Amino acid sequence: MIKARHPSPAINATANHRPTENDTAHGHPVTRRTAIAYGAAAALGATVAPLARGSSSSPQAAPPAAEALRGETIRGALSGRPVLIPNVNEPPIPVIGPGGPVFNGEHAPGFDAASLSAGHPDACSHRRRFGLLVPATNTTMEIELWTILVRNSGSAFAGIGIHTSPVITSKADLSTPEGLERFKQGFLAGVANAVQVAMLARPQYLILGMSLEHIVSGIEPIRETMGQLARGCDLSWATWHDAAKAALDRFRAKRIALITPFDRTANESAERMFRELGFDVVASFGFCCSNAQHIAHIPNDAKERAITELLATPGNRLDAIVQCGTNMSMLAVTEKLEPSLGIPILGINATLLWYALRESGIQAHAEHAGRLFREF
Repeated sequence: MIKARHPSPAINATANHRPTENDTAHGHPVTRRTAIAYGAAAALGATVAPLARGSSSSPQAAPPAAEALRGETIRGALSGRPVLIPNVNEPPIPVIGPGGPVFNGEHAPGFDAASLSAGHPDACSHRRRFGLLVPATNTTMEIELWTILVRNSGSAFAGIGIHTSPVITSKADLSTPEGLERFKQGFLAGVANAVQVAMLARPQYLILGMSLEHIVSGIEPIRETMGQLARGCDLSWATWHDAAKAALDRFRAKRIALITPFDRTANESAERMFRELGFDVVASFGFCCSNAQHIAHIPNDAKERAITELLATPGNRLDAIVQCGTNMSMLAVTEKLEPSLGIPILGINATLLWYALRESGIQAHAEHAGRLFREF
């Protein structure tokens, strides 16, 4: 394990960046540097700047860059990349107001302000504090992550917290190419703003609760998109393309099938991503949801039928089934079908949490979360 003090040029190319007049407007961070590759930069800047100017009650500023950079750097267990784990407990935490604690409006004797400010851990998230960026239409992912953590809170995952920042976009119309493009631009701008909000909780690691392959086609454009977003933040991220590959590689899977809430076009894009990652996509099934919020309403028995009747057939000879789309719950289906199918089912939400935990130094196994958590 690497142990180093940040900043380091190897960790983040923007560590030495200092804001200029081109980086701020009306006192709010302008997230132009998070503009997305392949022509989205102008759209992102045009969307974010008015949002910043139009806010009448902006949240307090995120911690200064110099403060956010302090911490331990470890090597990610799955990626091998350096992962900064910020120290969020340095004094003075908690900050105590002048005069110290009060009792009935008067100074409370016996409570020393200095000892209270000596650098105490978060009472609930003292082990790891994750920031989750998830579309505001998503009613599934946070529940599935908490379900895994709570089921294993007595031992494996005590003291781990999920702190969610919704990605706000306009109402999604995924039924046409034009609607998909509008959703893409709005989502990318929304992510840039959600990062600013997420940093107010001083997370130690970020999870992108979105499968980008249905709005960005091809693994290199996906990586470039994430690279641009990550350069606006000093933390490491769990992303679906990294997590899915790491999980499939652990199972030595090659022949896979996909189950998604997507339509034909988005499914083709998902197939392309996995093929470019080196996997043989034997079959895919998409529920063709045209409303992002409605994805959460797909019944489990329909997912089970798609898997057992169409995907996991003897002729397909699958090594694994992969589920995309974070608003489509898969945890219960995974637990029910994995024992009878004899192959892993990698739901996106569980896989992203697994990746984030492993990369940030938490290697404990878990029950009631699928084979991935039990075996690796």
